[in-house]
Amino acid sequence: MPSRNLNIILLTFCFSLLCYLTHRRAKPAMLVGDALDLIHHHYVDPIDEERLLTAAMNGMTSILDQNCEYIPLDAYASFQDSMSQEFAGIGIYVEQPDITKPVRIVTPLVGSPALRAGMMPGDEIVKIDGEDVARLSLKEVSARLKGPIGTVVYVVVRRDNQDGDAQELSLSIDRSTIELESVIGDYRDEDNDWVYRLQDDPSIAYVRLTSFGEKTDGELRTVLERLNNDFRGLVLDLRGNSGGLLYAAVNVCDMFLDRGRIVSTRIRGGKVYDEFDAQPGTLVNLDKPVAVLIDGNSASASEIVAACLQDHKRAVVVGTRSYGKGTVQNILPLQYGRSALRLTVARYYRPNGKNIHRVIDAQPEDEWGVSPNADMEVSLDENTLEKLSKRWREASYPSLAAASEIQLHDEEPASDDGASSDKGALSDKRSKESTSEKQGTGAETKPEGGLSLDPVLRRAVEAIDSDRAIDDKPSNAPVPAAA
Repeated sequence: MPSRNLNIILLTFCFSLLCYLTHRRAKPAMLVGDALDLIHHHYVDPIDEERLLTAAMNGMTSILDQNCEYIPLDAYASFQDSMSQEFAGIGIYVEQPDITKPVRIVTPLVGSPALRAGMMPGDEIVKIDGEDVARLSLKEVSARLKGPIGTVVYVVVRRDNQDGDAQELSLSIDRSTIELESVIGDYRDEDNDWVYRLQDDPSIAYVRLTSFGEKTDGELRTVLERLNNDFRGLVLDLRGNSGGLLYAAVNVCDMFLDRGRIVSTRIRGGKVYDEFDAQPGTLVNLDKPVAVLIDGNSASASEIVAACLQDHKRAVVVGTRSYGKGTVQNILPLQYGRSALRLTVARYYRPNGKNIHRVIDAQPEDEWGVSPNADMEVSLDENTLEKLSKRWREASYPSLAAASEIQLHDEEPASDDGASSDKGALSDKRSKESTSEKQGTGAETKPEGGLSLDPVLRRAVEAIDSDRAIDDKPSNAPVPAAA
C-alpha cells in the first residue's frame, strides 16, 4: 500500500477517535443542558438560571469528598482575597453573633481607613450609603463595604456611651487596599506593632499563624530575621489554623530544617507527583527548641508543618489531635475565571510515609491527623477557651492613641432620619482612655498574659525548658523517612 494512502487512513482513524471521545464527553453535558432548558421553559414559576446552575454544580460535587465544591461568582472573589491576603475595602473585622441584630465591628485593622475614620470595636453598622442595613446578613454588609480603591463609602454606626445610651455617628471612609496579616504575635506594643515574644516570658519567642496565604512565608521570614535567634525557645501556634496553600507550608518548614523530606504528594493510582525537600540553611538555629501548638481545628497546611517538624524531631507537638485533612485541592477556573471548581487532586504524605487523612467513618482509635507527642496532650475546657478567645481578640485591638488621630469630618452627611454627625461621639470609656494616652497621662495597656490563661502554652514552655522540644521522640512517627 502506498505510504500516502496509509497516512490518509491513519489521519482518518485519529479524527474518528477524537470525534468519538468528544461525543462521549458531550453526552453528560447535553443531558444537563437539556434539563436546564426544560426547567427554564416549563417549570411553573420563573427561576433564576444562575441559581439553577449553582444547584446543578453543587449536586455534582456532593458525591465527591467533602473538600470539593463549586465556587460561584459571588463567592469566588472573596475566596481569592483570602488567598492573596488583600482586598479593596475599609479594613475592619466584623461579626454577627445574633442574626436579628446589626453587624458588629470586632476591630478596625491597624493603619486602616476605618481606624482613621474613628470606627471602634463594638460599633454596630446600621447604614451604608444611606441604606438601612441593620437587618442585612454579615455577607451582605461585607459586600457593601467593599468597593473600588479610591471610592468613598458613607457609614452610620451605633455606639453605646458611658451612660449606656446609644448614639449614631456618621463617617465617610475612603476605600483602599487592605492587607490581611497571617503572622501575629502575643500582643501589640504602644506603636501597634506585634510583639513576637511572650508577655510573661520575653525570652520565649511566640509566633501565631492564622492561615497559609500567598504572603505567609514572607511575613514569617521577616519576623524570624528580626528575632535573629535571640530567644531561648520558640512557640509556633497553629491552633485554629485551617490551612491554605501547600507551598506556603513547605516554605515555613524549610525555615526550621536544613535537609530532609518535608512532604510528598500522590495523585490517582498512588503515583508520586511531587516531593518537597528542605534546602541547606535555616532561619531558626537547630539548637533552638521549638514547640508547635495544634488543636482539632488545625488542618491541611497546618498539619503538614506539625507533622514535618515532629517527624524530623525538630519540634515537640503540644495540644490535641489535629483535624485530619490529608488531601490537596486545586482551584480550577470556570467561565473564564468568573467561577471555579475546588477539586481534590492528590493526597499528601508526611516524612514518615503516612497519610493523615481522616475518612468519613474514621474512629477515634484509628490513625489519622497529627497527634501530640507523648505526655504533651493538653485540652481546653469551654470556660478556658472562652477566656483565651477573649484575650486573643483584645490583643488584636489597635491602640487608637498610637495609630492615628480620630477623624470626625466637619461635613459628614446627615442620616435619613435626621441624625447628624456628633463630634462628641467619641466620649465612651475607650475613647477617654485613648485621649489620656495621647496626653501622656496613660500607660500602655496589655491583655492578661497568656501563660496564666493557657495550659497548652504553659506545657509548651515546660517542654522547651526541659529540652524535649529538641530531641523528643514523636509518639506516632517512629522512623522518619530518609530524604
